[in-house]
Amino acid sequence: MTALPAEMLDALLAQRHSCRAFLPRPVERATIESILRTAQRAGSWCNSQAWQVSIASGAAAERLRERLVAAQQGGGEAASDFPFPAEYTGRYLERRRECGFQLYQSVGVERGDKEGYARQTLENFRLFGAPHVAVLTSDPGLGVYGAVDVGGYVQVLLLSMQAHGVASIAQAALARHSALVKRELGIPAERLMVCAVSFGYEDAQHAANQFRTRRAGLDEVASFVDD
Repeated sequence: MTALPAEMLDALLAQRHSCRAFLPRPVERATIESILRTAQRAGSWCNSQAWQVSIASGAAAERLRERLVAAQQGGGEAASDFPFPAEYTGRYLERRRECGFQLYQSVGVERGDKEGYARQTLENFRLFGAPHVAVLTSDPGLGVYGAVDVGGYVQVLLLSMQAHGVASIAQAALARHSALVKRELGIPAERLMVCAVSFGYEDAQHAANQFRTRRAGLDEVASFVDD
């Protein structure tokens, strides 16, 4: 029996997770282009399609990886185009901590091991070993709505990758070095970097890929007003 569209979507969402260890095998260009064509169907404010996607592969990805690690370790330029959260409190802090502790436990970092935390954090800037990284930027004139549109595009992009058998992880961390990233990839300086998506084929045996995060129930996130 053919699966219903809702069942197919549920299956893709259940399978997708943030991949934190990749195989070195690159994704074929034809597959990447097919992924992008699907993602291009994402909705946007007034159909403005605010996103631009810059993809680094091969030598370009290796060079970006090396320079991001050097910048992060050296305490160099670190300024994002959008402000990061001022603080996490309440349920948001709880969810963030739960995710972090799951990751650290999976890779053998003991709670309170600050050196271990820093070592794992650095994997963000190594792109978790992914052979490709997509950098998503928005037009500055579109303000917050342009960034929202890019966020919507990212979700469709992640699902498109999953549907094509490609693993991925959305990364805000790289936006801390937005000027460096834009310079390396030839992105106009005035464009606003929202985030990046590292992608490739999953190393399914790696410890960092052995946990899954919990999703809140509807009672925590939804309310219904009928009268």
